[in-house]
Amino acid sequence: MPTDLLGREYETFPAPEPLQQHGPARVIAMCNQKGGVGKTTSSINIAGALSQYGRRVLIVDFDPQGAASVGLGINANLVDNTIYTALFNPRMDVHEVIQHTEFENLDIIPANIDLSAAEVQLVTEVGREQILASVLRPIKDEYDVIIVDCQPSLGLLTVNALTAADGVIIPVAAEFFALRGVALLMQSIEKVQSRINPGLQVYGVLVTMYMKTLHCEEVLQRIYEAFQDKVFHTVISRSIKLPDSTVAAAPITIFAPGHKTSKEYREVARELVARGVIA
Repeated sequence: MPTDLLGREYETFPAPEPLQQHGPARVIAMCNQKGGVGKTTSSINIAGALSQYGRRVLIVDFDPQGAASVGLGINANLVDNTIYTALFNPRMDVHEVIQHTEFENLDIIPANIDLSAAEVQLVTEVGREQILASVLRPIKDEYDVIIVDCQPSLGLLTVNALTAADGVIIPVAAEFFALRGVALLMQSIEKVQSRINPGLQVYGVLVTMYMKTLHCEEVLQRIYEAFQDKVFHTVISRSIKLPDSTVAAAPITIFAPGHKTSKEYREVARELVARGVIA
């Protein structure tokens, strides 16, 4: 039987069968307070792979930098409504905020720099940790998975994402500094579990930006020691094709379907389905 980079035996996960009906969505927070570890890239490309397997996917861009919006060809500065509008206007129909991308089964709620003001405004809101959950509630039956691309911090926006989520995927770059912040994130997840969202799970730790160096191999071993079977079998390689697909405003699974990194993200998507995380 083949093994992964950690020596664990596993068969390649089968391509999932098409769904006969859609919803309710599993909400996944893509979360790590360290920047530059591949959160947005992984959000876009896992979503792209799942959409090609016939799953209806919604990305919620929950980062004021709006990188996920740009990465799917949406200029959030030119749209009337963003996630910021939906958070602070309870009468708004969330369907007015959803942007359909040019890719089948893949939609996005965009964000722009306005969202940076939300952290301060949320402080005075009633039920401030649960506002994103209330925004997403009316549309959960329309999608199979909702991926919330979090900003790199542990503030109120991230707490909102963890409160709305069924589970968390933690992207961790294969470098020593990326390991240091994960303990803080786990503390935040445990606080949300104990105080607000007891059903919150850690769906997995996704190792990104991997190269065949001693340093990367050592970091990979340390990640496995900390998280054991939570670590995805597939590791995402560092690749120049990923920035190329971002410039092209398309998931790499669509932009370069035969590329090694496309195959890796498709394998992650299949693993999520095989584990029962996503229908």
